Amino acid sequence: MSNPFLEPSGLDYQLPPFGAIRDEHYLPAFNAGFAEHLTEIHCITDSAEAPSFENTLIALERAGRTLDRVSRVFFSNSVSHATEAIQALEQQIAPRLAEHEDNIKLNRALFERLRQVPLDGLDDESARLVEEYIRSFIRAGAELDDAAQSTLRELNSKLSALSTEFSQKLLKDTNASALLVDSAEELDGLSADAISAAASAAGDAGHEGRYLLTLILPTAQPALELLTNRDVRRRLHEASVNRGARGNDADTLALATEMATVRADRAALLGFSTHAAAATDNQTAPSLEAILDRMRELAAPAVRNARAEAAELEAEAGHPIEPWDWAYYAAKVRKARFDVDLDALRPYFELERVLQDGVFYAAHRLYGLTFTERPDLVGYHPDVRVWEVFNEDGSGLGLFLGDYYTRDTKSGGAWMNSFVDQSRLEGTRAVVINNLNISRPGAGEPTLLSYDQVVTAFHEFGHALHGLFSDVTYPLFAGTAVPRDFVEYPSQVNEMWILWPEIVANYARHHETGEPLPQDVIDRIHAAGAWGEGFETTAYLGAALLDLAWHSVPAGTVIEDPLAFEASALADARVDFAPVPPRYRTSYFKHIFAGGYAASYYAYIWSEMLDADTVEWFKSSGGLTRGNGDHFRRELLSRGNSIDPLEAFRRFRGRDADLHPLLVRRGLA
Repeated sequence: MSNPFLEPSGLDYQLPPFGAIRDEHYLPAFNAGFAEHLTEIHCITDSAEAPSFENTLIALERAGRTLDRVSRVFFSNSVSHATEAIQALEQQIAPRLAEHEDNIKLNRALFERLRQVPLDGLDDESARLVEEYIRSFIRAGAELDDAAQSTLRELNSKLSALSTEFSQKLLKDTNASALLVDSAEELDGLSADAISAAASAAGDAGHEGRYLLTLILPTAQPALELLTNRDVRRRLHEASVNRGARGNDADTLALATEMATVRADRAALLGFSTHAAAATDNQTAPSLEAILDRMRELAAPAVRNARAEAAELEAEAGHPIEPWDWAYYAAKVRKARFDVDLDALRPYFELERVLQDGVFYAAHRLYGLTFTERPDLVGYHPDVRVWEVFNEDGSGLGLFLGDYYTRDTKSGGAWMNSFVDQSRLEGTRAVVINNLNISRPGAGEPTLLSYDQVVTAFHEFGHALHGLFSDVTYPLFAGTAVPRDFVEYPSQVNEMWILWPEIVANYARHHETGEPLPQDVIDRIHAAGAWGEGFETTAYLGAALLDLAWHSVPAGTVIEDPLAFEASALADARVDFAPVPPRYRTSYFKHIFAGGYAASYYAYIWSEMLDADTVEWFKSSGGLTRGNGDHFRRELLSRGNSIDPLEAFRRFRGRDADLHPLLVRRGLA
């Protein structure tokens, strides 16, 4: 059998040959990749030559290419197109990959060679590579004795299996929890295209003639803003917050609890008081205590603002506000106060125009990029589209893939992945993908986005730009391979162009008439921007502080009731305001239990401090100009982790970040 993973792809930019990849290729490719990588490591450790940068670091950076190729495709599919076959394979592969990573990071002979590599004469990026490898090996347990390493291997294997199980159970229960209703009348308030999409979703699920409201990953479901039927709103909200906690075979609470305790045990083994202390030890934040102080500093005014907002909503509703009422009455108050009805704007946000004339156009104006769709290049699913990205001088920058529609095999939420990282050492350019979860419209109907989905499209493309603009030598430093509390910063900055005059005028046009979104509407959206931040900030902080609570338990802690633990954590953090549940509850908090954000969900608001300050810089420096774009690209987006990220920010901004713009944006100043 010819296996497409065993050699570098011959397609442009080494795009994986998805058209040739079959499920039966994965396991043999993983087996070959594991063996090849270990052989390459043995060649490094068995060398009779004295350790040098070339024979140790360069060799290490070039090792494991087969494993890298198959891993990137497989684990992208495990969240984007998780068929039953992929899920079954993941249960086999994930623990083996964890074991393999331990075989590398716990290899004492390799670690000793790393520590003996002389730094004299190395350029800054090369010296940083040595230091980062040594640091990562120490954090992985390279200095532990044999008994401790054996225990660590067991804990890592267990965590890998639990994370896979959490992800798969959550996907299963999210699909099963979608709200099925019998009539279109129950969906009163939704637009015609949203009702059509619900009918299509029901038909696809075998419920022809009925209507299915599928769930997105966060607590807040978009339809809650529109549904006039209060009981349907309640049912939809309860379906959302009870995912993974319904006591069925897809319950995730026991998995989350076990993962938190196993992580605590692992942290103790590595010499940390808690997993939160371990996870934040190598971030841009100075300490866990500094993070907690900042979160608590923001919590009190956020909840105070949320309570004030709730009072306004109750006056509008004429009854106490429940969680399923908030979005509905917030929309009414927003419309009454600012004359802004965000759902009424959907006809102005057609997917193709948002992409071509908004997201891509902003990148063209700011960075000189152009995009050419490549229908000759295929993705892993028919929904996936491929664009070649060019610099202003016509040189190829990389490939951008887009996978925009929801489906039963796709995890909720939105994200960016990389299939190929840029590296001067390897001679590769970036191949990146954005995933969104937009409901598929009925046959022949346009794909109209909510305003929030427009924000998401610009946000995720900010991640894509971070990957595409990477200009580093070593793969370890490429693109978004920066600390977790820095990685959201470039993506948040890219959101600023959504309503920028030249950009919004180019893409926000009525899909039937071509009329532009009226300027007075844009002005009112700006005016309404800070209203509702009490809710948004409280919901976000609820999730961030819940994450830190789960990962601040010391080793040996027994948590018998995870929902009681959750309630206590929110109360202790003083963000337990019943009408505003956290953005994610424990049972569906995929970011922290199956997504790499354990003890790091704080990163969004930590990054937002840099983002808000950067937005102020763009505004004060002339806005949407090529000079500004080139400066941001050169000093920050292209750097990856090849220099300290905060140093990159200082070079871009000329100073450290100022907190004040964030406080103003969040209505906390």
